[in-house]
Amino acid sequence: MVLNQLEELASKASEELGKVSDSKELEAWRVRFLGRKSNLTQILRSLASLPLEERRAVGARANEIKLTLETSLEEKKRELEEGSVVSLGMVSLDVTLPGKPFNLGRLHLTTQVLEEVCGILGGMGFQVAEGPDVEWDYYNFEALNMPADHPARDMFATLWIDYEKESGIRPMLLRTHTSPVQIRVMEKSRPPIRIIAPGRVYRYEATDATHEWMFHQVEGLAVDKNITMADLKGTLFEFARCLFGKDRKCRFRCDYFPFVEPGVEVAIDCFECGGTGCRLCGNSGWIEILGAGMVHPDVLRRVNIDPDVYSGFAFGIGVERIPLLRYGIDDIRLFYANDLRFLSQF
Repeated sequence: MVLNQLEELASKASEELGKVSDSKELEAWRVRFLGRKSNLTQILRSLASLPLEERRAVGARANEIKLTLETSLEEKKRELEEGSVVSLGMVSLDVTLPGKPFNLGRLHLTTQVLEEVCGILGGMGFQVAEGPDVEWDYYNFEALNMPADHPARDMFATLWIDYEKESGIRPMLLRTHTSPVQIRVMEKSRPPIRIIAPGRVYRYEATDATHEWMFHQVEGLAVDKNITMADLKGTLFEFARCLFGKDRKCRFRCDYFPFVEPGVEVAIDCFECGGTGCRLCGNSGWIEILGAGMVHPDVLRRVNIDPDVYSGFAFGIGVERIPLLRYGIDDIRLFYANDLRFLSQF
């Protein structure tokens, strides 16, 4: 009875293998006749239930059929592969036709500017330092002279990360600036310190032509003995001229930042109108490019650096602002819309 089933199975398998015309059909044939749920496999698994004499005969014939089918499978596979090679060889090719062009990848505009800024400041002796995007409240605010009740926190629209007050876990957030990197470096290093901190920062605000919820900053820090405002001005004068042209003029005006004292706003003369006034500079003749100042003594004390011995300056610039000004781009959202028509221009 079982031997008859095996013969029928072998005959049917051989007949259907002859009808197979591609690799997909061949795989379906293999699963049907040699797979784990195939009739042949089920017969081999049920040998133990047969009488001894019948078991020997059925087992021998089943293994013989299995070997035959496996051999036929390999032969059919080679036949199909050779057939596909032959068919490809029959296609006429015109070798004089030009090849299809491949679009070359390139660095994103923001990355290009980020590397340019880091290259300029690296040439002045600043080293790149990095920190986490998800930051503790202490490093993002408190260590930068902004305790929990400080009104300056309202300057930053913060993306907070949930935490359990009952468990005493410290609140975390997506960093609003890269200044926390400066605190982490000063905690672990002793002056002289000269670093820049490039990276992504996050703000909880609606996006429009001039605002994004995620953008990039590069912040700089220098701490040593006898550092003065003159060192800050000399560094930023040179930086602005390297970035926007050697003929640029710079203007420093008083501004407020809680982690520096005094704080300044740095502007360059408008390269569109030459300082006479236009739409780009709001008819003022000047374009603000960054904020800076002398490191607040309280910030130095928090990282165990004596402000009576050491002083320092810090500055920060928004990376996306540079190409906005340089190329006259009127919508910051274009940077992250993934539109190749825009990105391929740079």
